[in-house]
Amino acid sequence: MAYAVIRVRGIPDVNRDIEHTMGLLGINRVNHCVVVPETDSIKGMLQKAKDYCTWGEVNQETLAAMIRARGRVAGDDAVTDDYLKDKSEFATVEDMAKAIIENDYRMKDVEGAKPVFRLHPPVKGYEGNKRSYQNGGALGYRGADINDLINRML
Repeated sequence: MAYAVIRVRGIPDVNRDIEHTMGLLGINRVNHCVVVPETDSIKGMLQKAKDYCTWGEVNQETLAAMIRARGRVAGDDAVTDDYLKDKSEFATVEDMAKAIIENDYRMKDVEGAKPVFRLHPPVKGYEGNKRSYQNGGALGYRGADINDLINRML
């Protein structure tokens, strides 16, 4: 399983350790999204940055749609099936999305591909960027509901 991590809050008044952790995750700006494997070290990093980002288990259909819509390569060109045929062992975006979900592959393994997805702000906005998802806000762990948020941001 893989997590999609989206930064919700901005830069002002961020603790240096938390900012460093989010930099290691690759989410340096608001509405940036990365897909990371589900490991103990990643879970610890997410717990440290839980007050500034949201995450959950992304499914294959949502990941494939995100790669098609917002995936970029060097030169700000879109990730296409033809590009993947030339630069990786996958024939389609759906095949690559399945491998990423199963933690067999990462976005940065594609030559020239950017691991960060620059998403639009969500339609109808965030639920609130100062409370956790369990308390009616937008921060922290949200499980499979991350797919709904990503679809609102594409």
